[in-house]
Amino acid sequence: MSKLVSIIVPCYKQAHFLRESLQSVLDQVYANWECIIVNDGSPDNTKTIASLWCAKDDRFVYLEKQNGGLSSARNAGIQIAKGEFILPLDADDLIHQEYLEKLVPVLNQNKKLAIVSCYSNFFINNIDNVTYKLRPKGDNYKWLLYVNQLVATSLYRKSCWETVGGYDENMKKGFEDWEFWLAITKLGWNYKIEEEFLFYYRKAKQSMLVDTINNHFEANKAYIVKKHKELYIDDFDNCMTVMFHEQNATRISLTKIKKSTAYKIARTITKPVCVIKKLLKISST
Repeated sequence: MSKLVSIIVPCYKQAHFLRESLQSVLDQVYANWECIIVNDGSPDNTKTIASLWCAKDDRFVYLEKQNGGLSSARNAGIQIAKGEFILPLDADDLIHQEYLEKLVPVLNQNKKLAIVSCYSNFFINNIDNVTYKLRPKGDNYKWLLYVNQLVATSLYRKSCWETVGGYDENMKKGFEDWEFWLAITKLGWNYKIEEEFLFYYRKAKQSMLVDTINNHFEANKAYIVKKHKELYIDDFDNCMTVMFHEQNATRISLTKIKKSTAYKIARTITKPVCVIKKLLKISST
């Protein structure tokens, strides 16, 4: 008998994308799934839309909770999941109709695998407008130390989630999936990448990933390194090489910005303002 897959779809302020995401679930060739829609205290019409899908097909399940962030929403959904395999799917992303048909057997046939993922198409507005193709690599935790090779929408065993205690709910600003994959694979589990484009990631000007990269990248990465410090200590020489490479790249980037015409013009324009502020400060003392 085919394994039951629990697809977890957290939704917070993304009701306008939810229909398209759930349609990609309904279109799956592989039929033995349940889809748990987790309303993470969303202020929009998530409940209304979810209710329509639950009425359409009883494989859709609705769960409502107070807002707690993405990790909390995923954990809540997985807590009630009946499936042996788990597939997280964000409310604005989509899966190919053969996603489960092709990935479930890979995980089912190899007991040493904890996770199976695939190539991804990054798109804007519709899946035909592909702007980037992601081809991740590797098969163990060493490939995950400095770059997250696995998108959040990867298929994995629920038993692994239970073993590591779920997603870290302290990570409210992103990279929670990266930390989760490390927590699993450092225990000796492997992952596998199927070399087919079966996942569609929606690129948006304002998204959690964009916010994470722009505002929380360093803090989140530091959290991961500290939490799994034994892995980075064991890989100390390479860790230092990567760290100083990143510092050097940042320094070079800042130097180029300071030498740019736009930066020089901006400094010229703002210089009188700085002088006035200094004069006002002096006169007030």
